[in-house]
Amino acid sequence: MWEKIKKLLAYYGPYKFLLFSDLFFAVVGAMVTLAIPLIVRYITSEVVYFSPNEANSAILRLGIFLVILVLIEYGCNYYIAFLGHMMGARMEADMRSDIFGHYQKLTFAFYDNQKVGHLLSRITSDLFDISELLHHGPEDVLISVIKIVGSFVILLQINAKLTLVAFAFLPFMVVFAVHYNKKMKRAFSQNRARIADINSQIEDSLSGIRVVKSFANEGEELKKFNVGNDRFVESKRTSYKYMGIYHSGLNAMTTLVTVGVLVAGGSFLTTGTAEVTDLITFLLYISNFTEPVKKLVNSAEQFQNGYTGFERFLEILSIAPDITDKPDAVEVGNLQGDIEFKNVSFHYEDNKEKVLNHINLKVHAGEYMALVGPSGVGKTTLCSLIPRFYEVSEGAIQIDGMDVRDMKLANLRNNIGIVQQDVYLFAGTIMDNIRYGKPGATDAEVILAAKRANAHEFIMAFPDGYDTDIGQRGVKLSGGQKQRLSIARVFLKNPPILIFDEATSALDNESEKVVQQSLEELAKNRTTFVIAHRLTTIRNAQRILVLTENGIAEQGTHEELLAKKGVYESLYHMHFQS
Repeated sequence: MWEKIKKLLAYYGPYKFLLFSDLFFAVVGAMVTLAIPLIVRYITSEVVYFSPNEANSAILRLGIFLVILVLIEYGCNYYIAFLGHMMGARMEADMRSDIFGHYQKLTFAFYDNQKVGHLLSRITSDLFDISELLHHGPEDVLISVIKIVGSFVILLQINAKLTLVAFAFLPFMVVFAVHYNKKMKRAFSQNRARIADINSQIEDSLSGIRVVKSFANEGEELKKFNVGNDRFVESKRTSYKYMGIYHSGLNAMTTLVTVGVLVAGGSFLTTGTAEVTDLITFLLYISNFTEPVKKLVNSAEQFQNGYTGFERFLEILSIAPDITDKPDAVEVGNLQGDIEFKNVSFHYEDNKEKVLNHINLKVHAGEYMALVGPSGVGKTTLCSLIPRFYEVSEGAIQIDGMDVRDMKLANLRNNIGIVQQDVYLFAGTIMDNIRYGKPGATDAEVILAAKRANAHEFIMAFPDGYDTDIGQRGVKLSGGQKQRLSIARVFLKNPPILIFDEATSALDNESEKVVQQSLEELAKNRTTFVIAHRLTTIRNAQRILVLTENGIAEQGTHEELLAKKGVYESLYHMHFQS
């Protein structure tokens, strides 16, 4: 636990001045509130016995002094509320930057097992709770300790017996708070897990809203949401039950302090061991004593929220990316594109069954290679190993004679362009989405890339041309238009190695022809891997690789493979019969 707290405190590093100034003004404000009842005591015990003129003069001076104290308290509270909160916001931004940067480093293997809603909750609600703890925690504890200790010392000087009566309730309050804090911590932890589930379900439902509406399944989605929502309410019910006991119990105890002081003070008045001014001062100080106790209680609750969120934050940061640069990784520039698979085998982390088994393959620079075969035999996986989206389990993949694991990851991926079946376009303009292939590209370069991808004409048909906002995930575009934008991205990137992962399988015949032309234009003089279900799209491939569950079954040109009358021929005839 202490190691985690050290990591939490490290986020104060860049903001030490703000932290210490925040605490300084918190101390000053607390001392002002402690001083005001003493001035009232002085007026009621001393000033009232002055001569009328002296009393009026003293009260006026003390009144002005009280106004000055109020202004000081105002300034202190303003600084704490404004700049103190800004300190918390900046620390929250630092953490959000850290966790988002870490998300970017994590590999496909991590995202294969995660829900977006859960990851989102760790970067939003969790971090807000942590920032509230980092801002309010130190100042609330410091103010509370100063007020409690200060009240105790001052009241002890006034009447020791009455002070002991007032503070006799403290041990019971502490035991009560500690007991129910533990119960609340468990309940808050469950709340976070449940709200993450809801976030994930909402994200899933809204992302697939067109599918939902096409099947008229709004009711089903609502049912699924209500199940998660009800589970969240149930977990909240448990936490609120403990919170209710917690707060109402402490409020009752703080009220008992007042009752105890009134009863004991009244008794001491009758025996002459206390004066009326003592009782008035004690009653004024009770709020200075009980409010900090409540604040400490709230701080404890805040600590549960914030610390639970920080534990979840650290969970993500502790996950090391399983694919990283070696310490001695080499920077590479533009590669030629000679690729060789040497005895490559692969299986996923959670499944020991091999997807690829002892693959040996050599692809020359500029060669157009097609991969065909039944679903599930590892065509996409084989291509995903080249840019190291996954790491080979055995063997090695070399480009230009160098193991891809010896290259810097960013350099390797800069040499590879990928066009997938499921195109992802970001919210924004057409210009922004094409420029994603080369962030520093000029407008002229973007337009040239679009022309080469056969996209310029349809782009210019929009009223805003390249400045057209395409909506979330490009919902305003057709499938063929999306594909041509993704091809334009790769033209702009201009890599020597290409991977087309079933890039035309979801398109109609007309769109397929246009996209196919764009792909063939893009593939010229580049090492190209094409994964295709539609065998008509790969007739012109220089080499076709037929994959089965047992590995590479056949390879050759379209005509050579048909002549063999093997797996490829049967796939070809099945395709045309269908």
